[in-house]
Amino acid sequence: MDNDTGQPNSIRRLVRWAITPPQSYGVYLAALALMFTLSFYAGTLKPKHEPIPPVTAPAAPRG
Repeated sequence: MDNDTGQPNSIRRLVRWAITPPQSYGVYLAALALMFTLSFYAGTLKPKHEPIPPVTAPAAPRG
């Protein structure tokens, strides 16, 4: 029973490459830049406001 699957798939090779010391610093900085960019973009979006209904004058009390 040999469970040898041959070469690792491309995702595992990419992860193994990304966690080695020189590349891991670049991956970390790229992730920080991506998070900053996305959060900045999300902060600049304007929410959609519904129009405020007109304020009606209070009715005078009937006496």
